[in-house]
Amino acid sequence: MANLYDTHFHLDLFESREKIIKEIDANQIYTIAVTNLPVLFTKLKASLSSKFIRPALGFHPELLAQYKHHIPQMWPLLNETKYIGEVGLDFKTGIAYKQLQISFFTELIERCNVLGDKILTVHSRQSANEIVSIIGAEFKGKVILHWYSGNKTTLKKSIDNGYFFSINFSMVNSNSGRELIKLIPLERLLLETDAPFVKINNKPYSPLDINDIVKELAVIFNIDDINMLSMLWSNFNALIR
Repeated sequence: MANLYDTHFHLDLFESREKIIKEIDANQIYTIAVTNLPVLFTKLKASLSSKFIRPALGFHPELLAQYKHHIPQMWPLLNETKYIGEVGLDFKTGIAYKQLQISFFTELIERCNVLGDKILTVHSRQSANEIVSIIGAEFKGKVILHWYSGNKTTLKKSIDNGYFFSINFSMVNSNSGRELIKLIPLERLLLETDAPFVKINNKPYSPLDINDIVKELAVIFNIDDINMLSMLWSNFNALIR
């Protein structure tokens, strides 16, 4: 499993958490464990002692209205990690509080830009154009558009701005996902599971399964598996260095 990684994984949503941590460590899968609220980041960070897992500070856009009183907790925690996620905008389920989402995400980007050197994994369901407009082309950090499903025009803007794109099993197994993936430069591709939300054979996808995505990407780009994995590993190193 050498040179495998997962840039978007919800560790705190797994019931068998200790088991999956042991499996990640045993297989040396470098993993960014995203969270959905600041308090969940604090809890995960305090309990985690893995060499291969890094907790990310998140505030999922779908939770903003219900937990908006938690927003002030977000800002001091920005100094505790370089990994930020899951954050972003969701105009499918959160359209009723669209302005709150935009306000929070704009402030987050401004604060991260001042601090610099942050790695963001960003949710952009039905909001990719607004995401790209808010982040812009001069962001002083790294941006990963997680499970991108926007249009081709916004995809091109994102590529021009230097963003990365994390690819999961659902994306490589849908026609629309594969068509979008073909338009992304190889050097901008990253791996993600988005587990436990993505499932395979009615079971949550796992970082242990992530080589399946590598194989599908190799087919999409007509590259052998070893070269595909080597390129994806190089991309991950470009992201974190």
